Order: sequence, then structure tokens, then C-alpha cells
Amino acid sequence: MKFVILGKNIEVTEGLRAAVEEKIGKLERYFTPETEVHVTLSVEKDRQKIEVTIPVKGNIIRSEQVSSDMYVSIDLVEEIIERQLKKYKSKLTDNQQAAASYFKKDYIEKDYMDEEEIKIIRSKKFDIKPMYPEDACVQMELLGHGFFVFINAETDQVNVVYKRKSNTYGLIEPEV
Repeated sequence: MKFVILGKNIEVTEGLRAAVEEKIGKLERYFTPETEVHVTLSVEKDRQKIEVTIPVKGNIIRSEQVSSDMYVSIDLVEEIIERQLKKYKSKLTDNQQAAASYFKKDYIEKDYMDEEEIKIIRSKKFDIKPMYPEDACVQMELLGHGFFVFINAETDQVNVVYKRKSNTYGLIEPEV
């Protein structure tokens, strides 16, 4: 695995780099040596955050963990990604056969028990109206939801606004 490690408001010391490569390196048994792992370490006040993103053909394996200690965050993120890999193995390889080239053969061939199968238990239909992202945020707040799907009046594309942890908003737009 190839590591790309960045730091935001933190210097990536040799100790941190070694901890990331050792802990996340345990996932090596699932991936081919060419697989790129993007790691971002950041500090905000007393929050030590690690974000790990592993792009594999058509899918993204991602986890972010926050704690008061960066080394604890590193431990947590590795466990989460390993759990995701075991849980979604069949979906990752079945849905995108090309993705199989990113994973080691023994990982693909090994059966993992599904911890919990994904089941959609409710479906909704709603009228989707063109509006500006700011208006969509207001509508989301009025509904008391954490996200809102709408047609962006400026681009005529489906967008999503969502509420972030810090009481700010995010906007998801499709790449064309």
C-alpha cells in the first residue's frame, strides 16, 4: 500500500507517520501493493482527527475518527475500516468487478459473515423543486432534518445540503 499522509494544524512527525503506517498497514492483507491510502491528520482545539480514504474503482472506503489522542484515533480508524471491508466485501467486488484488481485474491475468496444486512424499510417520494442552496438550508431547518435534497436553481442539477457537526452547512453537488 502507498500512503499519502497530510497534516492540518499538525506536523506529521516520524512517530505519527510510523504509527499510521503500522496500524493502517495491517489492512495490507486486503489490498494490492499499488493501492493508495490517503490519510489526513488534523487538530482542532483538543480534537485529534484522522481521516482515511481508500479509492477503489467506483467506490470509496472511508472512515474518520476523533478523540483527544491522535494515537487512539489511529487505532479506532483501522478497526472501523477493517469492519467495513469484511461487511461490504461482496458488494465491493460483485458490484464492480474491476474493483477486484485493488484487492488481494485471498481477501476476495474468503467468506465473511455479514454482521447486519442492509435493508431499506421505508421509502418516500416527494416533489422536488428548484431552489437556491441557502433556501434549501432554511427548508431543511424547518423540517428538522439533517439533510435536504433539491434541484439547484442555478445549475438545474440535484444537490444535497446537510447540517455539519459544527452547526454549519455542507453542499453536495454532482461532478459532470
